[in-house]
Amino acid sequence: MTRKREPLISLALYHAFKWSIVSPMLHAYFRGKIYGTENVPQTGPVIVVSNHASYFDPPIVSNCVGRPVAYMAKEELFKVPILSQAIKLYGAYPVSRGSADRAAIKAALEYLENGWAVGVFLEGTRTEDGKIKDPKRGAALLAAKAKAPFLPVCLWGSEQILQSGSSFPRPIPLTIRIGKLIDAPTSTNKEELTAITQQCAMVINEMHDLGR
Repeated sequence: MTRKREPLISLALYHAFKWSIVSPMLHAYFRGKIYGTENVPQTGPVIVVSNHASYFDPPIVSNCVGRPVAYMAKEELFKVPILSQAIKLYGAYPVSRGSADRAAIKAALEYLENGWAVGVFLEGTRTEDGKIKDPKRGAALLAAKAKAPFLPVCLWGSEQILQSGSSFPRPIPLTIRIGKLIDAPTSTNKEELTAITQQCAMVINEMHDLGR
């Protein structure tokens, strides 16, 4: 039986964007090093969990895992007609900021059910040093409901790309490490979700400690 995965048009757009823009910039400008690509399942649902320190993180993560990763995007972007269709094909789905958006959770589950990789930043926001200190249970809840495994990813150095008050990216060396799959929780029990969330954070922080 053929396993579900992203639509062909989304895969085509992903590879066009990856090879024309993201990958050349990652390797030539940021001198990117990538480890652990053999750990990435190329088909089927998976939840990509990572640290987060830069606006550049989503395309870098998606580039390094070698398949489209669906991320939440602010709902205002989906009110622009042409942009709305384009970012949907890339896997973006809307979220209402400042609220527990059930529609966004439902959208993430639908992507997973259709064989996509869904990206979640464990901290829920950017951190100054790239380390995860206060991971949230949202990714674990998605994993439990979708029966999808976690793929831990660590970005090292991205917090230095943009300096305060600057809009131009600095040529900072970046290192991306991809860990081994972590099984989904067996239930939505709060204690189990907390434990698996802490495990994901620990794995990512340990990869971050390896440095360049």
